[in-house]
Amino acid sequence: MEIFDELTQLHEATTQAFCDLANSSIKSNGIFRVALSGGSTPKRIYELIAERDLEWDKTHWFWGDERNVPLNHTDSNARMVHEALLDRVDIPRTNIHEVPVNTEAPVETARQYEQMLRQHFSDVAFPTWDLALQGMGDDAHTASLFPETEALHEHARWYVENWVEKLNSYRYTLTAPAINSAQQIWFMVAGVGKQNALKTVLTGPKDPQLYPSQLINATRWLVTRDAAGN
Repeated sequence: MEIFDELTQLHEATTQAFCDLANSSIKSNGIFRVALSGGSTPKRIYELIAERDLEWDKTHWFWGDERNVPLNHTDSNARMVHEALLDRVDIPRTNIHEVPVNTEAPVETARQYEQMLRQHFSDVAFPTWDLALQGMGDDAHTASLFPETEALHEHARWYVENWVEKLNSYRYTLTAPAINSAQQIWFMVAGVGKQNALKTVLTGPKDPQLYPSQLINATRWLVTRDAAGN
């Protein structure tokens, strides 16, 4: 676990690591593919990435999860990433892969996005991300894998519509196997409100139905000191 005294330090370190990984992936394979996280912590990171000089034409952007709202809605993860990053740099439109949200047809929305992912990644068991960025809620959810929801039981699909009872709405999300297929999986966790969830996920009893982040095989934890509890 990498612990940062200040949130700004986490932002800066993650931004630098992101750019380093993007450059090395492009140098090795000619492409960099990232599954994005929503939330306030990554938003600032996206803003900082927009200030860097990356090979934008060789970078592809996907969404690890999305809300069941139109893409121009204030709650949309796609809108957040566009405003923070994608609309501020010269990225080919064909490299941006938002979830095609149809609020009246969540099953079809998830099916279409999974179909797009399968076409992009071709003949593989699960998508081969270079990086999956993950956050964690104070209930230990990640992406839109919420406690005691159906998506936690999915082992074959890549992307699903997930009914979240406490939110009284659908969320769209990568499944745990589709996240775990990434070469790098980074959790960004900030704030004292995440302290109990983080401790439980890392050192508590193994119960992914209650603590979904336990399903994910993180390669890196980037954590503020208040979230770490020390």
